[in-house]
Amino acid sequence: MQGLIVVDISYRFVRIVFLLPVLAVLASFPAHAAQDSPAVTGVGNAFVPPPPTPDSPQDRDDRYIFKATRALKDTERWMLAAHDSDLETPVLLDDFSCAAGFRLDAARAPNLAALLDRMKAALKSTVSAEKKYWHRPRPFVEDPDAPLCVARPVGEKPSFAYPSGHTTEGWATALLLAHLMPGHVSGIMERGRVFGESRVVCGVHWASDVWAGYMNGSVLFNAFLSEPGVAPLVVAAQADIAGLEKQPVAPVPAMCAAEHNAAAFSPLTQIR
Repeated sequence: MQGLIVVDISYRFVRIVFLLPVLAVLASFPAHAAQDSPAVTGVGNAFVPPPPTPDSPQDRDDRYIFKATRALKDTERWMLAAHDSDLETPVLLDDFSCAAGFRLDAARAPNLAALLDRMKAALKSTVSAEKKYWHRPRPFVEDPDAPLCVARPVGEKPSFAYPSGHTTEGWATALLLAHLMPGHVSGIMERGRVFGESRVVCGVHWASDVWAGYMNGSVLFNAFLSEPGVAPLVVAAQADIAGLEKQPVAPVPAMCAAEHNAAAFSPLTQIR
């Protein structure tokens, strides 16, 4: 109830008081708790809250954060954000190597890679439906001169912002790896946070898109884990990880340093 009391005061307080408890509660829901998903059983399009309305306090915060983070162009954080835009499975797994303490090499962990591929495929249709449902424009649509850490889309169909698909996938991946490696939960989830924040640094998402992506990833991961046939894949992935731990390859030090530095600064909290 406390979260509901402050909802109308400011979205910045909702993030802290309301969103985190909701993540925990929603992640505990059984897979049949909602409807309408073509890809993840039991999850519909509209369980995340609506995006901020124009000129609301949270909308103004989003715009302020977008403009402020354009100053990060060409910094170490900017380069990490560009790197985090790559969702290919081998790259996505390797992104969590520093958090794990050893290289998560897809070539040496085929079952882990297959499990992640299956989860990504399950999430994709649901996230696409959510974006179409909310049809929120991306921040660079209104500011064609703003720098982005990736190539600006040209001549493509509209790509909607809410909730962030990259954040959804990155956060779900973090939850999956934390489930498989419970001894590294803190570092893995921190990297998952940084991965989502990269979308704001990159200039392709509003901050509230990312907050919704964290919620989205929590719910969709929980639903995916309950899907038939997933449990044996989890066991096989755990065996892969055990093999990697027995013959560990060290992560790239420069990448670990960049991730560590990024974790100390959250663009999502840089509001007026």
